Amino acid sequence: MNRPPATPAWARQAWLYQVNLRQHTPEGTLAAFARDLPRLARMGVGLLWLMPLHPTGQLQRKGPAHGFGSPYAVRDHLAVDPALGTLVDLRQLVQQAHGLGMRVILDWVANHTAWDHVWTKEHPDWYLRDAQGALYSCTYRATPECEPEYWTDVVGLDYAQPALWPAMIDAMLHWQREAGIDGYRCDVASLVPTAFWCQARAALQAQGPVFLLAESDDPTLHQEAFDATYDFRLFDTLQRVAQAQAGSEALHAWWADRQQRYPAAALGLNYTANHDSNAWRGSCEALFGSPATLQAMAVLAATLPGLPLLYGGQEAYLRKRLAFFERDPIAWGSYALQAFYAELMARKRQHPALHGNSLAFDSAPGAPVLRYRRRAGDTVLAVAVNLSARPAEGLDGWGWQVD
Repeated sequence: MNRPPATPAWARQAWLYQVNLRQHTPEGTLAAFARDLPRLARMGVGLLWLMPLHPTGQLQRKGPAHGFGSPYAVRDHLAVDPALGTLVDLRQLVQQAHGLGMRVILDWVANHTAWDHVWTKEHPDWYLRDAQGALYSCTYRATPECEPEYWTDVVGLDYAQPALWPAMIDAMLHWQREAGIDGYRCDVASLVPTAFWCQARAALQAQGPVFLLAESDDPTLHQEAFDATYDFRLFDTLQRVAQAQAGSEALHAWWADRQQRYPAAALGLNYTANHDSNAWRGSCEALFGSPATLQAMAVLAATLPGLPLLYGGQEAYLRKRLAFFERDPIAWGSYALQAFYAELMARKRQHPALHGNSLAFDSAPGAPVLRYRRRAGDTVLAVAVNLSARPAEGLDGWGWQVD
């Protein structure tokens, strides 16, 4: 195994907050979102993930005629979508976030582009072609057994073309230089050669500390390139527990698998929602039921080893599936769960036991209450979560305790 990257210390102490720029505010702009930064800082957010902010493709665009298409159908990697604002707006947002003690990463789409990306005209040889030499849309399968997803609005880049590599890396460096961003969340990272990500990491890190998150659960991506990968298995396990389809034995099995397959210091992304799960699988209410159930699962995501994620709107108990291809502003209401998440974020930031990957279970597989300890030196954090709606071992249904 090669040497993993040096993850910035601030990333191990932070919660990641995903910003759906189109939906976060009625205006759907960078400047409007910037007005919410003080609230997020007070809540305890340490790391912001901005969904793609580039111009989106017009050819083969998905969604309604009045919509914006998929933000992952990028038309120009070097530009800000005018519907969201300007480079100056982004630069000011990043500076404000830094002043409030937060870092910022951008969503990066390196596997494919929109049909009308500037490169399709300037560098047509950088694209995959069919037997007749024509561009063709992407088809994606998460696993061989999964139903295919037809990405008809994008075309695939060909990483067998050497000139593509420095161009893509230079585009990533552009945002580091021009806006001061702190890293990237890399879309479908396992579809791009790992060697490319290693080169990109080296180039980005030469400019300063950088954080890279892969949308993948491939353990090999932790070697040299990525600080964190998605923990798809934990998300699925939390959902099954919430729906009474699994119990504490499933979480024991998750940890045993993670220890076997991943480097000891590898960060998994722990989440109960993101844009994909919300848009395509269901709202928090549909996937987890009551707010109490969601909170119990959020405590697990926050206190088990990994990097916790909050999808924008969850602090208001997001009850609906946000539209993916058009503007659909979040109904914030009274921010019903904000104080709850602020408490979890404070524990993550302040407790050194939550900065590493230690974990020891104090309850047997199958026990109704999952009990475990996190340790850093002589400092220990004890967690207990009731995994059902029935009272058990002194805890109410879906009750929890962190000591």
